[in-house]
Amino acid sequence: MSGKKLKYGYTTGTCAAAAVKGAAQMLRDQAMVEEVELTLPCGETARFRLQGGVLQGNCASCYVVKDAGDDPDITNGAEIHATAQVEFFTRHRIVIRGGTGIGKVTKPGLAVRVGEWAINPVPRSMIMEVVKEVFAVRCVPATLTFTISIPNGEALAKKTLNERLGIVGGLSILGTTGIVKPISTKAWTDTVDASIDVALACGAQTVVFSTGRGSELAVRRQLGQGALGEEAFVMMGDHFGYSLASCVKKGVQQVIVAGQFAKLVKIACGHQQTHVTSSELDLAQVAEWLKADPGTAHLERLAREANTARHLLEGSGYHQALIGLVCGNVERVCARLAPGLQVRVFLAGYQGETLHY
Repeated sequence: MSGKKLKYGYTTGTCAAAAVKGAAQMLRDQAMVEEVELTLPCGETARFRLQGGVLQGNCASCYVVKDAGDDPDITNGAEIHATAQVEFFTRHRIVIRGGTGIGKVTKPGLAVRVGEWAINPVPRSMIMEVVKEVFAVRCVPATLTFTISIPNGEALAKKTLNERLGIVGGLSILGTTGIVKPISTKAWTDTVDASIDVALACGAQTVVFSTGRGSELAVRRQLGQGALGEEAFVMMGDHFGYSLASCVKKGVQQVIVAGQFAKLVKIACGHQQTHVTSSELDLAQVAEWLKADPGTAHLERLAREANTARHLLEGSGYHQALIGLVCGNVERVCARLAPGLQVRVFLAGYQGETLHY
């Protein structure tokens, strides 16, 4: 590590609220606005530069360029647009809606109801607060409509898990604290939670957790087309322990844990986060297991000398006792972390084949 302090960024919800505040001020004052200040849900304040301002009578618009800081966020640099429009001599109300590049919710289990724009509760609350702030003394009979859009949102959404979660047509407007912590795991664990909620709401009896795309595709082939609905497949990445705990909390009954050999070795050795770099120690542990069984003792030396877990697997000739040993220990770890949860282990080969199920 370089020791450099990583920079925080801002959520799409914060950027949308800032753009709405700018458009609302432009509409109220009939003048261009270059910058706005927001108080974030976490209590901090931040200033945002507005771009692309347009003012035409009863309509105003502008956008904020999202800065995700040092977090590797797919929406970093995206333009979060807001358009404010007023209709006089109607009943007083505030409408918040999505436009181009904002998704709609099509499956139950999310924070937003089916059929609504994917603008989550905290961002929606932030937007309402800034609108009330700007128009505090102007309670004239009028409808104020605020439209959020992201011009390339639909294309960006294809690089996310939105479609699997039932968010179609674009991105979600997200955020709970207003800021994005760099290299944070929260975005991933939030997605795991949401994915489990959607799976349960859609009636899934089994949830399939995979460590990566390769293992997910392998388990799909093994189970067969249509055996489980799309919602049942959850990409847990490195967050094995969190995913299992979330299942217990939410009442999931059956789980399939799918991964390739190196990841399953880490789980078998008790790591709840599988990105940890402890390959040498893990292989030493596997060597001890192999040594304890006369049927696998001859593989002990290979385990101690192997460069990687994959090296051990391939060097053993895909020895079934080795595979069974590792997968058995994964099951025992799962039983310890989540008593009562029915777990099956799926080992995917590096060419997409099934090695254990």
